[in-house]
Amino acid sequence: MKILGISAFYHDSAAVIIEDGVIIAAAQEERFTRKKHDPNFPSHAVKFCLQYAGVKIDQLDAIAFYDKPLLKFERLLETYYAFVPKGLSSFITAIPVWLKEKMFLKRLIHEELAKIESYDKKKVKLLFPEHHLSHAASAFYSSPFEDAAILTIDGVGEWATASICHGKGKDIKILKELKFPHSLGLLYSAFTYFLGFRVNSGEYKLMGLAPYGVPGSEDVKKYVEIIKKNLIDLKEDGSIWLNQEYFNYATGLRMVNEKKWEKLFGFPYRKPEAELEQHHCNLGLAIQEITEEAVIRMAQEAKRLTNSEYLCMAGGVALNCVANGKVYNTRIFKDVFIQPAAGDAGGALGAAQAAYHIYFEKDRILPNGMDAMKGSYLGPEYSDLDVELTKRKYNAQATHYEDFEQLCKHISLKLSEGNVIGWMQGRMEFGPRALGGRSIIGDPRNEEMQKKLNVKIKYRESFRPFAPSVLAEDCATYFDHDSSSPYMLLVQPVINERRKTLPEGYNAMSLKEKLYHLRSDMPAITHIDFSARIQTVHKETNPKYYELIEEFKKLTGYGVIVNTSFNVRGEPIICTPEDAYRCFMRTEMDFLVVGNFVFDKKQQPEWLEKDNWKEEFTLD
Repeated sequence: MKILGISAFYHDSAAVIIEDGVIIAAAQEERFTRKKHDPNFPSHAVKFCLQYAGVKIDQLDAIAFYDKPLLKFERLLETYYAFVPKGLSSFITAIPVWLKEKMFLKRLIHEELAKIESYDKKKVKLLFPEHHLSHAASAFYSSPFEDAAILTIDGVGEWATASICHGKGKDIKILKELKFPHSLGLLYSAFTYFLGFRVNSGEYKLMGLAPYGVPGSEDVKKYVEIIKKNLIDLKEDGSIWLNQEYFNYATGLRMVNEKKWEKLFGFPYRKPEAELEQHHCNLGLAIQEITEEAVIRMAQEAKRLTNSEYLCMAGGVALNCVANGKVYNTRIFKDVFIQPAAGDAGGALGAAQAAYHIYFEKDRILPNGMDAMKGSYLGPEYSDLDVELTKRKYNAQATHYEDFEQLCKHISLKLSEGNVIGWMQGRMEFGPRALGGRSIIGDPRNEEMQKKLNVKIKYRESFRPFAPSVLAEDCATYFDHDSSSPYMLLVQPVINERRKTLPEGYNAMSLKEKLYHLRSDMPAITHIDFSARIQTVHKETNPKYYELIEEFKKLTGYGVIVNTSFNVRGEPIICTPEDAYRCFMRTEMDFLVVGNFVFDKKQQPEWLEKDNWKEEFTLD
C-alpha cells in the first residue's frame, strides 16, 4: 500500500511517501525552490517522492493532507466573530484568500498534482487527518515504542494548540487538547517577535539567546513575575490561559500590542539587527524558563493520563531542544523520542502514517533499528556523475578519492589545522537539522572556530551556538548524557571535567565579552551556560560521517566535531552538488567534500558571480 503525505500553504511545505508503513522518501519544498520555509504546494518534493518510490499518482492508494482546512476556516470565522469589531483589517486580508484557495483545497490539490502528471482523480482517495493527529502520528509511528504517551505542542492547528495522546500498537487516542487562542507556541513566538526575530523561523534564535540571561538574577525573576501576573496563567497540567489584551495574533496582523508590552517590560520592541542588550537576554531567559516549566508539566500530565513508560513528542515547540533536555532529565519517562521533522514538514509524514494505521487499520510493525526514520536521511542523493557535471559547469577543480578512508584521513587533518569544510554525503536530511548529510564542519577544540563560522561562513549573529556531532559510544566522555540523541534535539551539559573556571564578575560582562571567554576544552560547541545541542552519530545510519569522526579521533583524541547546517543565513540547507559548490564559493569555507570529490578553495577559478545572497535570501 502506497500513501503520499503532503503539508502545504502555511510554512515548511513537504511531501512524504510511505509503502506498507515504511518511509521511502521525504523532503521539504524549500530545498528545491531555494525559498526558506516555502509554503507553496510541494510540487518538487512530490515529484522527488514519486520518482524515488517508482510510483505514478494513479498507483497511490491515498493522498493525505496534514490538516482539516474547513475546521481551520471555522476557527477563523468564530475568532473574528468573538473579537468583533477588532480584527477587521486582518479579516479583510485573510478571508478572500480562504474563499479563493483554501476553502476548495481538494480542487487545488488535484490541480497541482495534475501539473505533475495526468491521473484519474476518481481513483485516488484524498484524506484529511487533523493537524495535531498528524503531529502525533509522525512521532509515535516513527518511534521504537509499542506503547507511549504522545505530546504535541505548536502554534495552532485547526483549534488545538497542544495535545496529549496515548499511542498503543496501531492506535492513537486523543486524551486532552488545549485550544486556540491559548497557545504555548504562540506565546513563545510573541516573545520571538518582541525581541526582534522573525516569527516561525527565529524561535531557535531566542532559545540560543536565553542562556546569555543571568540565571536567578533580579531582572529575570522580575520578568517571570510580570509574565505570569499579566500575560499567562499556567495551570498544574501545563495548560495555559493567555490574556488577549496583550496579544494581536488572534485578529491582527502582528503578534503583540507593542505599546502595552513596552510599558509592561520597560523597554521598546527591538528592531531586527539592532544591538542585543542584557535586558533582551534576561527576558529571553525568562520566557524560556516559563516554556520549560509548561512543557514539563504537560509531560507529567501525559504520564498521569497514560501511565506509559515512554514519551513521543512533535509540533514546533518540540524543536526547543533545551526544554526537551529538561523533560528527559526529569526521568518522568524511561526514554523520549522526538520527531526530527517536528514542525509542519513532519505533518506530511504523520498524515500518511495516520492514513495507513488509523484509516486503513493496518497493523504496525516496530522498526528493527533505533526508530523508523532511518537517521532522517530520506531526501535525494547524487552520484559522481552529478558532481562531475557541476565541475564542468563551473570549470571547478577537485581531487577524486577512490579510497574513502584516505579521503577521511585527509579531511581530518584539514579539520585539525583549523579549516572549515563543507560536507555533502548521501541522502539529504528531512527536517530542520543538518545531520552529516548536508553539514559544515570544524574542529571543536579551536578557540576561533565559533567566531569564524558565524562571521565568515554563516554571516549571522555572533551569539549563535554550534552543535557537536559525537560518536554515539563516546557521548558520555564529553557530555552529561547517558543515551542517544541522533537528531540534535536534546541540549545537555558538557561534563564538569572539561569545563574551564569562569572569571570573577562574569555575569556582569557584556554579551560579547562572555561570548569569547573560553568555557571548555571544546570551546566551539560549548554554549554560554556550558551546554551543547548533541547529535550522536551512529554507524548504522550514517557510516561515512561516522568514519570521518572516527579518523578525526585517531588523529586528535577527540571523537567529536562541530556541525552546522550547510547554508548561509536565510538560505535553505543545500540540496544538490551545485547548491553545495555555489555556497562554498560564496563564503570563506576552505574545502568542500561532495561524495568522493574534494574541492580546495585555493585551486578554484575566480568566482565571477555577484555575491548577492543577502538580496537573494531574506534574512531569517
